[in-house]
Amino acid sequence: MKARFRLFQRASGVFYLEDTTNLHQESIKTKDKDVAQRILSAKNQAHEQPALNLQMARTYLAASDPVSVERTWQIAMEAMASSKKGSTLERWQRAIKDHAFDSIRDRRIFKTHAEDFWAVLRQGTVATNVFLRRIHNFALDMGWLAWPVIPKRQWPKVEYGEKRAITFAEHMDIIDREQNPERKAFYELCWHLGGSQGDIAHLMAEDINWDFRVISYQRMKTGTTAQQHFGDRVAEVLRELPDHGPLFPYLRSVRASDRATEFKQRCRGLGITGVTLHSYRYAWAERAKAAGYPERFAMEALGHNSHAVHRAYAKGAQVKLPALEDYEKTANKKNIIPMPTQNCHVSFASGFVYKPTPK
Repeated sequence: MKARFRLFQRASGVFYLEDTTNLHQESIKTKDKDVAQRILSAKNQAHEQPALNLQMARTYLAASDPVSVERTWQIAMEAMASSKKGSTLERWQRAIKDHAFDSIRDRRIFKTHAEDFWAVLRQGTVATNVFLRRIHNFALDMGWLAWPVIPKRQWPKVEYGEKRAITFAEHMDIIDREQNPERKAFYELCWHLGGSQGDIAHLMAEDINWDFRVISYQRMKTGTTAQQHFGDRVAEVLRELPDHGPLFPYLRSVRASDRATEFKQRCRGLGITGVTLHSYRYAWAERAKAAGYPERFAMEALGHNSHAVHRAYAKGAQVKLPALEDYEKTANKKNIIPMPTQNCHVSFASGFVYKPTPK
């Protein structure tokens, strides 16, 4: 049988392999002829005896990890999910039930080919792509895969659907239509605080500091602390809620998917499309950006760890930039300290002019 690969050396002294079927050439990154010959022999042997090589690989794997030859993707999925907790665990438990994974559930990991993954990706959705990547990388990190099933650069690009913020008009339509007081207050706090639906639903009366008008809570998803000052409208809403324990006893007890379904039903009844409960979070970030709210404050309020996350949330904000000339005039006026006149004095700490009361 004619050897599929041949060896040659370039002027630089580095040896190359050429595939005689398609003339593809690749460097084997060595100038040592003996090493190059061994690599050539291994490549040709792998082509001539694939079944033998598979059996040899199976023998080596069995020696280093006795259960590796029996480990399936279902086992990998369950192991990955078991490392999660809280709402993330619930998402993983739902994700691994995806019917697109049925074709590889019982397939042994070490026998998986790229074609097996392509079949899953063709049948699945964007979420399938996301979770299959994570399961695949988990298997690599655990040493259950000797090499990637699909190289990193060859994975299909994850393309999420368009997401947008809920508008104030849409929010007011929902509030005006809502008859349930608890759910109405919940939507109000989502608008004013920009929290995720799970975090808002699990707020406690003890999270509120009335002396400083601050709401502080630990995010369920990331464990980071979100802290916000609140204004008069939020104070009005909070006073209508329980003064101890959970603020939303019912909404706290239901699943996130049930809260999302209830919200979707209300949007459908009003003819509102393209928004979810998470759209309140986008709306808050966009409002903050449009108002010139410092990004570091917005990150703390939303409980974000990175600038990149907040910029993703606020990318849809419509910001009207003033002309530099007009902005300079406004800034200069703010820096002018009014001089005292007769019967007046200036408080330099505050910038206000005080006039004595006429006798």
